[in-house]
Amino acid sequence: MTIVILSLDPAPSTEHDRRIMNRTIAAGMLALLICAMPLHAADEPIKWKKIVLSTTFYSEGANFGDFNHDGKMDVVSGPYWYEGPDFNPQKRHEFMPVESFKPDGQYSKNFFAFSYDFNGDGWDDIMIIGFPGQDAAWYENPKGKEGHWVRHEIYDNVDDESPQFGDLFKNGKPVIVCCSHGHIGYVQQEDSDPTQPWKFHAVSPKGNYQKFTHGIGFGDVNGDGRNDILEATGWWEQPESVDGKTLWKKHEVQFFDPKQGNGGSQMYAYDVNGDGRPDVICALGAHKYGLAWFEQKMDGTFEQHLIMGEKPEDNPQGVVFSEPHAVDLIDVNGDGLMDIVTGKRHFAHGSHGDPDAMAPSVLYWFELKRDNGKVSYTAHKIDDDSGVGTQVIARRIDGQKIPSIVVGNKNGTFVFVPETGQ
Repeated sequence: MTIVILSLDPAPSTEHDRRIMNRTIAAGMLALLICAMPLHAADEPIKWKKIVLSTTFYSEGANFGDFNHDGKMDVVSGPYWYEGPDFNPQKRHEFMPVESFKPDGQYSKNFFAFSYDFNGDGWDDIMIIGFPGQDAAWYENPKGKEGHWVRHEIYDNVDDESPQFGDLFKNGKPVIVCCSHGHIGYVQQEDSDPTQPWKFHAVSPKGNYQKFTHGIGFGDVNGDGRNDILEATGWWEQPESVDGKTLWKKHEVQFFDPKQGNGGSQMYAYDVNGDGRPDVICALGAHKYGLAWFEQKMDGTFEQHLIMGEKPEDNPQGVVFSEPHAVDLIDVNGDGLMDIVTGKRHFAHGSHGDPDAMAPSVLYWFELKRDNGKVSYTAHKIDDDSGVGTQVIARRIDGQKIPSIVVGNKNGTFVFVPETGQ
């Protein structure tokens, strides 16, 4: 049993001190919780069963959702949704016009898939974000009827290669976090009718943000309880009151490696080392190399810690692969710590467009461990013939102890479900 002792000043004198004290208490409570939790057996490797739903290139993204309202998660990828929990490729349903593409030399018009009940009827709908710079539209679930779902375009210009769809304002109403027309910002529903156009709100002045900008995300960076927006060149602080017009304050930080490009993947704020201060996790270059976490110091600056670089010696297990274009964050083994799921994007720019383009399209999870204040990530291979797209989703479904993972990319569509008993 581990005992955590918190030593705190009895009366913090400033708001900053109070925040630090609250973070320290939270970190200590989390440590106690982790010590009490039953863990996945340390010597037992986690194994997944690989299900190949398709070997055709339809999309660069895929996701989970309960589309037939049976209480079990299904999968959406490209123009089809596939029935869970068995994910039999023969049990697929076409919800939009079918269009396939050549893996070497063509690009999909379907880059991201999200599921959400947009109209509040109790049935999961599907949102598709197209090629960068194109529109976002949601497809209305017909409640068990076959045929194409009714399409509702909600915004015409979603830029960035890693847009997020989530609860930015912690009010239960997800928004699209993205770039548009040169700004960083978010797209939200403002009409009571979700089929009407949504509105983009800029949080930044106009800058060099465009459809092929890499890296974006959101999370509470400064510990004030409000989610901020992360991007490759810094983070934008959510003000205490949001009116949709006032620009947010930018904190300049280089969350990328210039040698690897100008940005990476989906970005996350998470307290990696347990010191009570949120850190940042992201890929360093979407089309080259690098995965890192950035430690937030007491003064608000960040220090980069490399998880995987461009050489085998940059990783303790000697793991190296290019193009970690998609990243998800989830507690894989149930130890209370958030792990990283990522891999190599297959043929992002074709067979000759990027470093090591012909290397195996691997999928990995990186296990976070803490030891007396020291942090390490252990790389575990999941697969070597799937990879990621611009999106990779890991999620516990149907009461699983270990999350399932879904990928849609130029290699096809794949689901990884934990082996029986895990």
